[in-house]
Amino acid sequence: MHPMLNIAVKAARKAGNIINRASLDVEQVRVTRKQHNDFVTEVDKAAEHAILDVLRTAYPDHAILAEESGQSWQEGETPHEYTWVIDPLDGTTNFIHGFPQYCVSIGLLHKGMPFQAVVYDPTRDELFTASKGGGAFLNSRRIRVTRRDRLADCLIGTGFPFRDGDDLPAYMQMFEVMSRNCAGLRRPGAAALDLAYVACGRLDGFFERGLNPWDMAAGALLITEAGGLIGNFNGEAHFMEQGEVMAGTPKIFVQMLKLLSEHSLDRVRKPA
Repeated sequence: MHPMLNIAVKAARKAGNIINRASLDVEQVRVTRKQHNDFVTEVDKAAEHAILDVLRTAYPDHAILAEESGQSWQEGETPHEYTWVIDPLDGTTNFIHGFPQYCVSIGLLHKGMPFQAVVYDPTRDELFTASKGGGAFLNSRRIRVTRRDRLADCLIGTGFPFRDGDDLPAYMQMFEVMSRNCAGLRRPGAAALDLAYVACGRLDGFFERGLNPWDMAAGALLITEAGGLIGNFNGEAHFMEQGEVMAGTPKIFVQMLKLLSEHSLDRVRKPA
């Protein structure tokens, strides 16, 4: 295991232990509303603190982009050589309701490109890892995207609008077109884990809009190292800055592209 990945695994497991202890009495967890339907808990903050403590001890000169405490992400900004991109608890709403679908996500970017990735599901003790050029793994077992080649046979993951200002009518159009063309749509509620599920073949594809870099940084590398493709709805590479992502097996990615490209923010925001 790459030394930087090993440190990320150590940090993820430390955060996972905090999350698991808190899940035993989730009713006692203090919850704060950041905005409508967007929550943060003391567990998010404690888990992030634990992650940062491990990472900063090992790599004090690396930049940090974290959901609860990190710097902002500016599109077009010159990237640092190494930047850790962290979501200490992806799926907070699930967690506070006792719905066991959430994870720790830690990605390392090297000059702006995914380099190391950890997605850890503490409820199942499932550890997804990837290193650039080294493949993707689930608990040390090599994983690959599925071999399905017809979208009509595929199970596709997605996310629903939940914040004020999200474009619900546009989402409804995308949901309709995808539901008519695949075997089923699922919305588990933790995008980092959804991307890991594409990488290991539990989902054949995934699409969502309105995400943040910490939702995608680790999952993006898992996808590509497992043989899949990831981009925005136009299939382009600036999905992490844009917050619009689509992923899948190579053949399914192309079929999803034909259905979703007209809904890409690149086209919606393009001046007439």
